[in-house]
Amino acid sequence: MEDGESTPDGYPDFEEQLRKAVQVADLPSLLPAVAHLTGDHAILRDELRPGVHPTPLGLEPQGGLSIEKQELGRTLAMRALRNWHRAGRPAAPDYRPEDLQVLMEFVTGPVDADYLSLFLGQLGVGANGPGWTLEDVRPEREFRVVVIGAGMSGLAAAHRLDEAGVPFTVFERNDDVGGVWLENDYPGCQLDTSNFCYSYSFAQHAGWRYQYSRRDSILEYFRDFADAQSLRRHIRFRSEVTAATFDEDTGIWRLTVRDTADGSIDTVEAHAVISAVGQLNRPAFPDTPGRESFAGDSWHTARWNHDVDLTGKRVAVIGTGASAFQVVPEIAEAAQEVVLFQRTPPWIMPTPSYHAELAPGLRWLLREIPGYHRWFRFLQFWVGVEGRRRYALVDPAWDKPGSVSEDNHALRCALESYLEREFADRPDLLARVVPDYPPYAKRMLRDDGRWASTLKRDDVELVTDSITAITPQGLVTADGRHHEVDVIIYGTGFRASEFLVPMDVVGRGGAKLHDIWGGEPRANVGVTVPGFPNLFLLYGPNTNLVVNGSIVLFSEAEVDYVMACLRTLFDADARTIDCRPDALESFYERVDAASAAMAFGVKGVRSWYKSSSGRVSQNWPLSTLEFWQRTRGPDPSEYVLDRAE
Repeated sequence: MEDGESTPDGYPDFEEQLRKAVQVADLPSLLPAVAHLTGDHAILRDELRPGVHPTPLGLEPQGGLSIEKQELGRTLAMRALRNWHRAGRPAAPDYRPEDLQVLMEFVTGPVDADYLSLFLGQLGVGANGPGWTLEDVRPEREFRVVVIGAGMSGLAAAHRLDEAGVPFTVFERNDDVGGVWLENDYPGCQLDTSNFCYSYSFAQHAGWRYQYSRRDSILEYFRDFADAQSLRRHIRFRSEVTAATFDEDTGIWRLTVRDTADGSIDTVEAHAVISAVGQLNRPAFPDTPGRESFAGDSWHTARWNHDVDLTGKRVAVIGTGASAFQVVPEIAEAAQEVVLFQRTPPWIMPTPSYHAELAPGLRWLLREIPGYHRWFRFLQFWVGVEGRRRYALVDPAWDKPGSVSEDNHALRCALESYLEREFADRPDLLARVVPDYPPYAKRMLRDDGRWASTLKRDDVELVTDSITAITPQGLVTADGRHHEVDVIIYGTGFRASEFLVPMDVVGRGGAKLHDIWGGEPRANVGVTVPGFPNLFLLYGPNTNLVVNGSIVLFSEAEVDYVMACLRTLFDADARTIDCRPDALESFYERVDAASAAMAFGVKGVRSWYKSSSGRVSQNWPLSTLEFWQRTRGPDPSEYVLDRAE
């Protein structure tokens, strides 16, 4: 094909487009993608193997390859893709196990063989799905499942149940799918993890516009997934499950469902219940005296009041967590004044691309080169699996205040240096934005310089004195100052440790789940609770993530575990499957000990990762691989099967 001639698919000047695109390509992911697509494994030269172990502030650009090696990689990729295009763009060959290991280890380096099944799943190739159907396993069995919630986890569960032919109904209290991405529509709402990993491994998407997508793009992804898989026919919207009670005589769960539109009540029966209600969906408000007396408008970031125009108004924002961090720069553009009340400052990970669109050339490659988006996603997955975990590990012998290990201290120094650069012209602010706690003890936020520029505005004030009261006209701080405002916005987080609240869940012998937990939620592998047969929790206790993996990966793994539990039930022709109490105790001996050895488990730091007692009830403290292995299926010794008729 001559230069300037149109390609068969209508894109003119393919080679010129390719040349420009390869200049901005991520080589550590492009090279294995090209090697697989073209069959030219010779381009995977040892000297082009990337370094993918993150520094304190992230990966080195292009895997740390020198300029000369980058040019060599681009030349080899260009040549292979040009030949592929001139040959008529043949379809990529099927992935062969022996080839896959070579391709993956080009990115990761040699790894334990135990990782390979996890790798294959995240690459989105090979066997996928339950691998069985109810019709094949127990065709005469009557069995119906209720899924509570149609957010990210609920849709994954619905998809797998549908694949297995297990009858189910999803109850969703809102009028659409999406969960927190439907409910949180505040200005500036976006991901602070890569959206390539914040997507199902079995429904990967090549058309992302951003590295860290805006809320609307994520919501659209889940809506499109529900439509593509025809899941909406299984969902009852505007239906809130308020109670679930287990009947020991029949082995049936009876659920009370309230219609959120008219308040009517329905009773539904199910053989199993999958709770996918999430952790970050019930706003938390401070118990500040006088809060209800405020005469102006007020709301939580998760319940944004779009009827109120903030233009020219004096606005108070309480909190500097993830939501407020995104909201403040947005509303500062319109408000007359923003007063930001900070209890503790967040650590900030410098991310120059945080608000930037992906380069057009990169988007072109993701769209035009088959399979490239899988490898682009795989690289980010691998870095996130365990790559940053070492920076959160506690060294018991370490004694420097504000950090928990040499690696953690190195991270702290790098983050402090970033803040010192950002606030070099405002030492008064710098003293108030550097945290005194170790990095990763609380949620770390991402920024590209926008936070500092916002705090330095003349119409933005950062207040670090504690709020002692709220009046009809504003807020009073500990220094006696009265801050008069027109609007109060609460960026005060969620009641994350109150799992399944306010649902009333009753198990064997009339035991109430919330009484059993007593404010300390616990579940085996985060999924099952002794005494509550055939009840499965997604995004349950100790399944949140801080430094390793992706929450979507964990939800997928939990759904796999639920499906394996159901398969165990059907194979045994049992009525129920119930976790043994000793299995739960054994699980938490390991989890609690591991939590104490992580930065987010250190004493003296308040965060939503912990229950009211200070115990870490949210986060997974062990390796991603261990969670993956544990969720491949239930250990028979940990469960009791009831075969009663």
